Amino acid sequence: MSAIHISQSNFQNTVLRSEKPVLLDFWAPWCGPCRMVAPALEQIAAERPDIVVGKVNIDEEPELARQFGIMSIPTLMVIKEGRVVRQAVGARPKSAILGML
Repeated sequence: MSAIHISQSNFQNTVLRSEKPVLLDFWAPWCGPCRMVAPALEQIAAERPDIVVGKVNIDEEPELARQFGIMSIPTLMVIKEGRVVRQAVGARPKSAILGML
């Protein structure tokens, strides 16, 4: 499975109502560190069917970015049962991202 594009229209069902933990990446196409993290996130999405990996493009979804107080990107969040349980700002290696889960 690959990372899911998260938007206002699918956020409620895909993220907040997910029975699995959700790894959410707030990113933008112009962000270099975001592009560095992207391959690791796609690998995690393919390797870990027990979680949902979602990507929020802050340029396309500014309301979601505001809702979560995103000030810097990439921002990674782990959401379980509709609540943010972990958050990290900045590029991370795959091992550190997995450690958030």
